[in-house]
Amino acid sequence: MTPGTFAPAVMVVGSYNQDYAWRVAHAPRAGETLRGEGFRSAPGGKGFNQAVACARQGVATCFIAAIGTDTAGETAQRLAADEGIDARWLRRDDAATGSACIVVEHGGQNRIIVALGANERLDPAHLDAQSERFAGAQVLLVQLENNLDATRHALALAGAHRLLRVLNPAPVHAGLDADLLAQCDLLTPNETEFALLLERIAGERVDAGMLAQRDDADLHRLARKLGVASVIITLGSQGCFVSHAQSARHGDAEAYYRIASEQVAVIDTTGAGDAFSGALVAAIVRFTGRPLREAVIHANRCAGLSTEKPGAAPAMPRYADVLRRFA
Repeated sequence: MTPGTFAPAVMVVGSYNQDYAWRVAHAPRAGETLRGEGFRSAPGGKGFNQAVACARQGVATCFIAAIGTDTAGETAQRLAADEGIDARWLRRDDAATGSACIVVEHGGQNRIIVALGANERLDPAHLDAQSERFAGAQVLLVQLENNLDATRHALALAGAHRLLRVLNPAPVHAGLDADLLAQCDLLTPNETEFALLLERIAGERVDAGMLAQRDDADLHRLARKLGVASVIITLGSQGCFVSHAQSARHGDAEAYYRIASEQVAVIDTTGAGDAFSGALVAAIVRFTGRPLREAVIHANRCAGLSTEKPGAAPAMPRYADVLRRFA
């Protein structure tokens, strides 16, 4: 792949972490030491997971991230190349490549601790150096595992080049504010992230665990308080909920609606949200001119399939896998 010849449809600006994961009967209690099973080390980081999910849907993907000058960073470069991702790496010698400790219970629920390392040193100037790729793309996807000045800069670049700007607000950053959300066209929080954003931006407290039980009109009312044209709340086993402003329905007939979850055999939910966001932006490109609902359905299926395999990036399904399973 010769620099300057790659024309990405999707830009993903985000994080790379090397994941270290164990399976356990239950999460450890305070002071408890558990014997873990099935240790594995695998690529992860919300940005990389989402870039892989997008690329595996057959959509040309450019990924911009920061890594350390270490073995994990070398692994990141090799894996991105293997996936056919046009990765624009910023190599930092002042921080290690990001890492994550993941504990997965036998029922599939996970708990994660992240050391972001180089991800928090992504230089906005490095984004400027990739401006020609922004100019040729259709969609930008960002998350919150980087320093916010880089995330804001990515959104500003995307706005200048008229890309659709999608934010997966995970994990919710202490510096996230209404001004940053105002730069986004589409938001993809899970229940917990939605509840945190609602309290921070609108001053309204809700029980994240009960969001799926609220009626659609009420969920739509709450989503409109975030100031983002379109909000898709992922609800785990309860599917997802879509809310649009009247002026931005992306071809959908309804201002708000639900999509039910797919029937899958859950092994590991790690990365399911990343599978959703990455597949969503890919489907938006693949299904250009069609209602957003179709892209949401496709993303929902990808997220479900990702839970049938262990890990994050390695579990992302391919486009053909989704068509075969849900034809």
